[in-house]
Amino acid sequence: MNSNHRDSAPATPATSGETPAAPLRRTYDPAFKVTSAYRASLPDAQNATIAEIQGAQVPILQVGISGFRLPLQFLTAACKQVSLETTVTGTVSLDSEHKGINMSRIMRVFYEFKDRVFTPNLLEEVLLRYKQELGSTRAQLRLDFNYPLLRPALRSGLEGYQYYTVAFEGALCDLNWFRQYIHFDFVYSSACPCSADLTEHARDTRQVYGIPHSQRSKARLSVEVQPGCNLAVEDLHKHCLDALQTETQVFVRREDEQAFAELNGAFPKFVEDAARLLFERLDGDARIRDFQIACAHLESLHSHNAVAVIAKGLPGGFAADFSDFKNLVC
Repeated sequence: MNSNHRDSAPATPATSGETPAAPLRRTYDPAFKVTSAYRASLPDAQNATIAEIQGAQVPILQVGISGFRLPLQFLTAACKQVSLETTVTGTVSLDSEHKGINMSRIMRVFYEFKDRVFTPNLLEEVLLRYKQELGSTRAQLRLDFNYPLLRPALRSGLEGYQYYTVAFEGALCDLNWFRQYIHFDFVYSSACPCSADLTEHARDTRQVYGIPHSQRSKARLSVEVQPGCNLAVEDLHKHCLDALQTETQVFVRREDEQAFAELNGAFPKFVEDAARLLFERLDGDARIRDFQIACAHLESLHSHNAVAVIAKGLPGGFAADFSDFKNLVC
């Protein structure tokens, strides 16, 4: 017997005077072919009438799908292509007169671009297609991926790959004004200046050996790129490295560990210092229209973390209202 077929389900008893209904078949036919006419006959609950809307008849600002993954091509600062696993979130707006959207079109439209090289600028083209295909007035798209950079050890000459959490984000408003963003996470070490001074005080006044406390820390940069400008992931990494100096290391031999201790001694920083140093770097880059910086120092002295948030202060831009500090734990 074919393993794809099962016995028929019991027929539902007919009431008096009715023709008995044919029993339903519990079967899957792998040879069944869908015709255009058959597809047109399928019910479509998402395109139901206004009367079928449940709840308040109000517009929805974002509706779509989040978390579909595929490999995409990205361009490095050296104009080389790299293929990275990417998680995609695509949403559009829905007016109050429609029950729902065709969710599959979010993915189908995106797949039309799957062989392109993705930059923040390309998101505008995808979003215009979203608005066209789904009849929406607004659309948003976000690509999350881990970006590898080969980083040298401080003194040993070894090299290893550091991975950076990155997201490209685009938004298209009712008037088709496109805004493009890059989000970038940078992990560094923060040695406490107060602890360093107190340790030296004990050494100088009482000849007592002590170790200043330092901790793994993270900065999350969110930048809006100026229209028509190109800003690479490597550019944001350089801003962070130049501002903070003390990036965590991949390969470490004894000479590298000693160098890292010296580096932390040369560049101690409070969380307030880190935020201001990054502000100075981003504010000096003409390609960046607006930005927000969130820093978290995962204290080794305290049972809590030290955090700071700062923004450029552009009207209608980032408002320094970041509160998701749990996601800065590293």
